[in-house]
Amino acid sequence: MLSEISTLLAKDFRLEWRQRAALGGMLLYVGSTVFVAFLSFSLRGGQPPAPAWNALFWVILLFAAVNAVAKGFMQESPGQRLYYYTLVRPQAIILAKMLYNALLLLAVALLGLLLYTVFLGNPIQNHTLFLANLVLGAVGFATTLTLVSGIAAKAGGNGATLMAVLGFPVMVPMLLLLIKVSKNALDGLDWSVSQGSVLTLLALNMIVAALSYLLFPFLWRG
Repeated sequence: MLSEISTLLAKDFRLEWRQRAALGGMLLYVGSTVFVAFLSFSLRGGQPPAPAWNALFWVILLFAAVNAVAKGFMQESPGQRLYYYTLVRPQAIILAKMLYNALLLLAVALLGLLLYTVFLGNPIQNHTLFLANLVLGAVGFATTLTLVSGIAAKAGGNGATLMAVLGFPVMVPMLLLLIKVSKNALDGLDWSVSQGSVLTLLALNMIVAALSYLLFPFLWRG
């Protein structure tokens, strides 16, 4: 299983490097939205207030995550999926996709935080809590959207629209928890205040990953 996951992970990284236009477009989206936000708030005479800074940060990351993960299964033809089916186990495929997307989204999130700090300041007071929340958010977005992307790809038709429809009800509760924990980090509150929300995020990530592991083989055979 581990060898299959590592092989699939290396394959995804090679494909991403060969198709650098998609990666560049995603990075351009993050950079341009942060810069537009900077221009909008600079016209009002300063940096955004902490709640606006926090909410805008996570909204940008959410749409970047949707664009990044959507192409995971949809860029593969039915023939390619059938070929993978003869070589590796479906559990290895979904785990490799989730791991790859988690690493990709974490890199995008850190880049977005860097650009945010440069253009819009950094009001974070509890950096450890914020970074832990950022990791949970990247993993949560990756696990949820990877499974939804697989469902949309198997359904055919307009996969991007179907992915948005299926993913929105799942992503909103997670997004609200992420914004709540981030706001506590911006206010400099102690870890104990956010412990319940952090554990809930961790539980959601584990539940989605476990469901993906159990259900994806049936989806893959469909």
